[in-house]
Amino acid sequence: MTHRPRNEAELRAHIASVPMDGDIAARREGFVRLAGPQPVGELLELGGVPCRAIGTGPDLLWLHGGGYVFGSAQTHLMLAAALAKAGLRVILPDYRLAPEHPWPAMLEDALAVLGALGPVCVGGDSAGGHLALALARRKPCLGLALISPNTDRTGRSTTRQRGSDAMNDDATDAWLGRIALPGLPPDDPDISPLGSDLSGLPPLHLELAGAEILLDDGLLLARAAALQGVDVSLHVTPGLFHLFPLWPDAVAQGAAALGRIAAFARAASERNVGSAGTRSPLPG
Repeated sequence: MTHRPRNEAELRAHIASVPMDGDIAARREGFVRLAGPQPVGELLELGGVPCRAIGTGPDLLWLHGGGYVFGSAQTHLMLAAALAKAGLRVILPDYRLAPEHPWPAMLEDALAVLGALGPVCVGGDSAGGHLALALARRKPCLGLALISPNTDRTGRSTTRQRGSDAMNDDATDAWLGRIALPGLPPDDPDISPLGSDLSGLPPLHLELAGAEILLDDGLLLARAAALQGVDVSLHVTPGLFHLFPLWPDAVAQGAAALGRIAAFARAASERNVGSAGTRSPLPG
């Protein structure tokens, strides 16, 4: 597709038309086609990791999804541009991908970028949400904004077997997990952060889709974090599928979800400015 879908019907037809099978290279190319044409971001390097940035304002470190095997900073620039329009500077690392670089390579890259930035608001979608959770459990950040994160592979979710998700299925999700996080048991906190100590997390905002297979991953995380004293906000958009905010120009609900995330990130940054009196500029 040389143009982006203009509405939900076109988007669903586009998703259905793009094959996501074959070898790793073919699936990566499929994900690029799924994401569609993207804006151009600023190239920079933080902590030795190549990144793209877009916008001006408080910093939001965004970790892209794609199961740790697909995707890049470039495939998520439309999402980032929508956040930037709401008054943020969004930084997207091109962290290393599996199978060439399995876990914890992507975590090491995210830690390096956050170390270069200092405490900022952190967000991510799908596997990027899982990575953001792992990052926030290890280093201070101002807030945590997650779109449909993977949080559990021990079987507690009851929505993973649903067939209503236009973008994701449990077999593919499990396959990606085996590639990206090999050799770790399902209850390891790095695979299933739902079972980890969440009490030290910053304020958490979750955006989920009502028809996606990872719905329970997010709902159970919200419950567990709230029970451990974390400030949690949650929004579920009914009827839509995994990663629908990747197309905010086609789906109004996607633009609305990113608007809520932007408001959350700005508020987290403003609280930090109020408490510290100043904010460190972005390096680079």
